[in-house]
Parts: sequence; structure tokens; C-alpha cells
Amino acid sequence: MAEAASMIEIVKPGLSTTVQDLGRPGYYHLGIPLSGAMDRKSLIAANLLVGNKEGAAGLEAVFLGPEIRFHADATVAVTGAEMPPKVDGVERPGWTALAVRAGQVLSFGFLKAGARAYIAVSGGIDVPVVLGSRATYALGALGGHEGRALKAGDRLAFGPAGPPVGEGRSLHTDLRRKAEPVLRMLPGLYDHRVTEEAAERFLAETWKVAPEADRIGYRFRGGHALDFVPREPPFGAGSDPSNIVDSCYPYGSIQVPGGTEPIVLHRDAVSGGGYFMIGTVIAADMDLIGQLQPHQPVHFARTDMAGALAARAENAGRLARIRDALA
Repeated sequence: MAEAASMIEIVKPGLSTTVQDLGRPGYYHLGIPLSGAMDRKSLIAANLLVGNKEGAAGLEAVFLGPEIRFHADATVAVTGAEMPPKVDGVERPGWTALAVRAGQVLSFGFLKAGARAYIAVSGGIDVPVVLGSRATYALGALGGHEGRALKAGDRLAFGPAGPPVGEGRSLHTDLRRKAEPVLRMLPGLYDHRVTEEAAERFLAETWKVAPEADRIGYRFRGGHALDFVPREPPFGAGSDPSNIVDSCYPYGSIQVPGGTEPIVLHRDAVSGGGYFMIGTVIAADMDLIGQLQPHQPVHFARTDMAGALAARAENAGRLARIRDALA
């Protein structure tokens, strides 16, 4: 662990602030999800701005920022949602390397856009590594700081900083995350359960993010209920036409319990269950979901594997440009 003096203290925790890195892949088949940052590229950008490795642990703050007292000098950067950072009450720019001195307090203004802000501290947040990651999986009380969201009075160590970076170094606005109102999806895995008309209507309608949108899954409301193809229920599926015999859930899968409100499974998702899936949001659009606010209108759009791979390549190119810009 880092020296005791290299600490931050949580004065106010915000609505929900957790320690996150890029997650713990490889355990989903055991029921332990990836976890990690909902908006991975924003966390990577924050880490690069302060001279950390891309996968260093930082803080993810949802809707309302925390208030943090520094007990040692550090460089910080805040990316993701537009939640203006303040140092000792003075507003500072986001997506920019900021010097914070021992005794100063980092706080935040009101949320203006997006949903999740990422706070990187030079050296990275130094909590124990659990199954290869420092990410918090709160539902399983695993990782992060005591497996939970932060509370007032918590103290977190941060590691020794790497090579110094210049204060004021910033990422150009063209390379910053912008949430788009369209989520591209691959049809399936059980879209044959709904009628062709219902599937087309699902794509044509405007859905809105429900208040029940969190790290496990984002729920959407506002569209019409789905019409299902008649069937003889298989053993174990039950009488509800939206049920299936228990199956594995991929990240991004869109389940529609009762055929009424789609839920896109995200970083802390359960790994299987008995709800049918009308499609799967492509990997390139998963970060976007983490920046959607309640009641924000969204459309789902059908794509194919070629389109998904092209979007993946485009995302990789954007990340490469961020790396180049902050090298």
C-alpha cells in the first residue's frame, strides 16, 4: 500500500461514488461480472491526463459529485459527464490535468450533461486487488473499498505518481465522449419469439431511460408492449410468453420481461436467467449507455456483424487518437 500521507478523504460521497478500473474479465461464467467503469473510454482518458496507466483505478461518480479532501499533493483529472470540478470552491475545467495541493478540497458543481464523471488521481487509487481488479462490484460486496459505495469519512490511499505531467494539459473537445440517442443492436438471441411487426415497431419507437437505470442494467419505457409468436411453453419456461428456459446473458443483451420494458444489461449484470433477449447492444455503444440520464429519449437501431465490427474499429481509432494526443 502507499504511504499513509498519500491519502484522500471522502468528506461527502455524492449520490453513488465507487472505485472502478477497467474491470475483472474471466469470471462471468462463475456469476462474477466484469464490473469496472461504465464509460471505459472516459476513465482511460482521465488516467492518461494525469500520467497513469490506462487501467489504473479511479472514482466513478453518478449524477452528483463527491467532496474530497487531499492529504497530499496530486494531479487530478475529471472526465465523462459534464460535472464541473472545483478546487477550494473555484471552478476548474474538465478533461484537464489539475494540480491539487495537500489540504485542498475537490468538489463539483451541478450536473449539466451525461450521468457519470470519472476522477483520476496521479498514482491511481490504491485499494486491494481482488480477482485481478480493484473495481467495485457492490451487489457481490467485492473489490473497491470494502466492496461498497464510498461513505463520508472513508480514506483511500493513492499510489506514487509516474513521470510528472504539465498542469493544464487537456483533451481536445473532438475526442471527448458524447452520448448519442441511438443504440445499435444485433438481433437475437431470441428475437424469433416476437412477431415481425412487433420487432419492427420496437426499432421505430422512441424509448426513454427509466429511473431504474444502474450498473446492473438500464431499463427503458415508453414503447408498446411486444406481441409474441404463439407457442407451447417448453418445460421450465413457464406460461409468460417472454420467458425462456434459463440461458446465459451476454453483456449488452436486451431482455424484455413481460414484453413491456427493455433492460440492457451492463457492467454488473447477472450472467443468466429466464427472460428472452430481443437483441444485444454492440460493444461500441456500451459506453454511451453509461452517460444516459433518466427520461432521456433513445432509439434502438438494427445492425449486422459487419456494422458492429466497423463501429468497433472506429472506437479503437478514437482511442488511439486519445493516446496519441496525451502521449
